[in-house]
Amino acid sequence: MAEKRKVQAVIASQDALAEKIYSMWLQFPADYNMAAMAAAGQFVSLYSREGSRLLPRPISICEIDSEGARLRLVYRVAGAGTKEFSEMQAGDAIEVVGPLGNGFALQEGKAILIGGGIGIPPMLQLAKEFQAQGREVQVVLGYRDGNLFLKSEFEEYAQVSVSTEDGSVGTKGNVIDAIQAEGLEADTVYACGPLPMLRGVKAYASEHQIQAQISMEERMACGIGACLGCVCQSKEIDSHSNVHNKRICKDGPVFNAEEIDF
Repeated sequence: MAEKRKVQAVIASQDALAEKIYSMWLQFPADYNMAAMAAAGQFVSLYSREGSRLLPRPISICEIDSEGARLRLVYRVAGAGTKEFSEMQAGDAIEVVGPLGNGFALQEGKAILIGGGIGIPPMLQLAKEFQAQGREVQVVLGYRDGNLFLKSEFEEYAQVSVSTEDGSVGTKGNVIDAIQAEGLEADTVYACGPLPMLRGVKAYASEHQIQAQISMEERMACGIGACLGCVCQSKEIDSHSNVHNKRICKDGPVFNAEEIDF
């Protein structure tokens, strides 16, 4: 596999979708079309202009425009780095490394795509790919409240169900509550979101004897698998560290649920 290069992309557009949630389209140079290399479930690392922030910020890929050499990132402002990104405007340059990690593997049969919180954006490209193949797919999105960012965009590609913690929209509770309330069934579930949600997805898949691919969210340092700063516990021994760990940035962020111990 070719070494990932740090390239200078240009922000094509940036919009606020909700409180602290931003959508950024990045335009890449013709000699390094990062979008043409990307897959649903992968991420990129963005570098700050501030010299004191040495480590890049990993952000999941939301949409891929291969022909246009563009990637869309939808992210939450969580600290100084992402706040800096949110203040940038169209035409600004930003350094990017990617695409990084391993993406989702589309399986045969019916699918449920599950996104929770800021784990919702990476599921949009996956929904597009299922729809492009004419595949049967359902999407379940979990929100805290009625601020349903990206929901209308998912509806272009699939049937969408919603859960909210406060019960203001859809099923009150979590994504598993919504799946059960609506009687959804699938051969494979694909999920990205916070750890408690992923535990629930793994348990649901095990109970129904179906496959589950989960995308792990974790703070990262290097983003390329060298520092072991973002590990999760695995059932098998990792050949790199020789312990029961998987590097989320390098071995993931997408795993088969049965590989991971929560």
